[in-house]
Amino acid sequence: MVQKYQSPVRVYKHPFELIMAAYERRFPTCPLIPMFVDSDTVNEFRSEDGAIHVIERRCKLDIDAPRLLKKIAGVDYVYFIQKNSLNSRERTLHIEAHNETFSNRVIINEHCCYSVHPENEDWTCFEQSASLDIKSFFGFESTVEKIAMKQYTSNIKKGKEIIEYYLRQLEEEGVTFVPRWTPPAAAPSLETSLSCKKPAASLTVVVPDPTLKEGLSSEPLSTPSGAPEPTAGTPDDKLDADYIKRYLGDLTPLQESCLIRLRQWLQETHKGKIPKDEHILRFLRARDFNIDKARETMCQSLTWRKQHQVDYILDTWHPPQVLQDYYAGGWHHHDKDGRPLYVLRLGQMDTKGLVRALGEEALLRYVLSINEEGLRRCEENTKVFGRPISSWTCLVDLEGLNMRHLWRPGVKALLRIIEVVEANYPETLGRLLILRAPRVFPVLWTLVSPFIDDNTRRKFLIYAGNDYQGPGGLLDYIDKEIIPDFLSGECMCEVPEGGLVPKSLYRTAEELENEDLKLWTETIYQSASVFKGAPHEILIQIVDASSVITWDFDVCKGDIVFNIYHSKRSPQPPKKDSLGAHSITSPGGNNVQLIDRVWQLGRDYSMVESPLICKEGESVQGSHVTRWPGFYILQWKFHSTPACAATSLPRVDDVLASLQVSSHKCKVMYYTEVIGSEDFRGSMTSLESSHSGFSQLSAATTSSSQSHSSSMISSG
Repeated sequence: MVQKYQSPVRVYKHPFELIMAAYERRFPTCPLIPMFVDSDTVNEFRSEDGAIHVIERRCKLDIDAPRLLKKIAGVDYVYFIQKNSLNSRERTLHIEAHNETFSNRVIINEHCCYSVHPENEDWTCFEQSASLDIKSFFGFESTVEKIAMKQYTSNIKKGKEIIEYYLRQLEEEGVTFVPRWTPPAAAPSLETSLSCKKPAASLTVVVPDPTLKEGLSSEPLSTPSGAPEPTAGTPDDKLDADYIKRYLGDLTPLQESCLIRLRQWLQETHKGKIPKDEHILRFLRARDFNIDKARETMCQSLTWRKQHQVDYILDTWHPPQVLQDYYAGGWHHHDKDGRPLYVLRLGQMDTKGLVRALGEEALLRYVLSINEEGLRRCEENTKVFGRPISSWTCLVDLEGLNMRHLWRPGVKALLRIIEVVEANYPETLGRLLILRAPRVFPVLWTLVSPFIDDNTRRKFLIYAGNDYQGPGGLLDYIDKEIIPDFLSGECMCEVPEGGLVPKSLYRTAEELENEDLKLWTETIYQSASVFKGAPHEILIQIVDASSVITWDFDVCKGDIVFNIYHSKRSPQPPKKDSLGAHSITSPGGNNVQLIDRVWQLGRDYSMVESPLICKEGESVQGSHVTRWPGFYILQWKFHSTPACAATSLPRVDDVLASLQVSSHKCKVMYYTEVIGSEDFRGSMTSLESSHSGFSQLSAATTSSSQSHSSSMISSG
């Protein structure tokens, strides 16, 4: 398996030329990196005007590996070839490195780049990427991979420290400024400018290579040769290391790499609609930074959020009065770590009465609104406290818990809520304090604990009786001033006291069932399955020419082709395809075909738009101004990827897709609407009726569009 690494953008608040002077001092060897024993120049080129300087070195590394492994391998040192390409005119340094030793068994590639900060020409950006592919190594492949990863990440951490060490050294010698390159006729030689530095070949002074220390010096992992060179980007494009530390916390180099790579994947597949970094990081943490698992669960969650309009729940859904009066929970200040604090008086809450009065779905929706509010409060506290806060603390008071709380439908509702929250709000619970647990609590715990993730379970602290008042109790986590009054504290808590829900508010099972269905199918989107040989089609009848058909759909699974057809006569009534039994089970999920097999394109119906190929993960919005009345058919058709030519390799995206997507089934989630031409303003994004928009979790939204004479299609 190929291991990959991608760094965030690391920013030095110093000019490029000064950074290069500091970097140069790392050669021919660097005492700050004990494993970097020596380096020899094997090839060198300098342009006549001095702007281009390319130097190739053979670097000698003493890898920290067991002696037995070195003896079996028959080597004491490992050699790497490192090529530095300095362009003083463009103010960039590109570094490429690969292993010479065991190159037939182990493939290591690394690429690093120093460049000028896009927003401040007196600052310098650094990026690096790497890849490690161990083909075979005397049966010690796993051991070698672990050693390589350990030493590589160790040297990544040292990289910035080493540059800053040499910057301080230069400052002590009185060198705080190095002039930029200018054409020879107009500028003094670079050797003169740097004469106050250590005497070394002037060529060497100009070219230093950050890679060796920052990544190459361990058993690097980098972009394979031929991969696009990383370039410094804007804050909107790429993650800055300082930003990560300030808003996301201390991550290891490999964790940073996972975040960046998953973020890049989302940029490509979701056309720039990127969930917030905190949200991506939560899914990565929940899956122990396994990118494939995190990507799968996050995409499912984002689709779920959109289908049920969870992003708008705080603005559009108002809790029934029964919940406001009898749900004994609410937000209450914050804990000692700055996390928002949610207080739940479960023992005082009539769960049976709430379920009988409201139904399971209303309770679930209320819990979702609480979680959405928690996300918002985490963002606010991150700004207030000046450090990353991505989770909240929940205090659950169980005084009053009894057998009434073990009512079977109530427990069922609780388990459903836990399941949904675990799937869509991972790593949002920082700590759960369970106080005054009665004797009946172990029974409840036995029922619900199997449904709680192991990582979440480890955050539970349970106190029986008044134990929470002693050492290791509540005061360790919450300031004395904000402990609620019902826990013998000094702070008045505005959380409702709960109590029994009047039976007059109970509703019949039929009423609750209808209400539950209404709540959970309250979505403007419909779901459909698309099979190979069985497209999904919908019919739109147009009476007035120049009406506008609009659409907004997500390709949830697989690749599809989107077509629009027109016919003067109506197709036969929709028939469920025989494959319909395999259609998705979410509300509205189906597979319907309208175009009769005996119909001929050009005779019975015509194509009014060029086919649009849509990849998995894409969100597509568009509109078509109709020219004729009649019947319009919108079709989503299975897209087969053409076989690759013998001389070309399959794209990485295609390989990944083939591994994750059922070979003959796709999923789409769509919304369509017809409006009069007088209400059309020329773009889906300008239609008041448009409900498109991926998520409030999106940090940025961009779209690309294809325009036709009578239509507008945008894939974003």
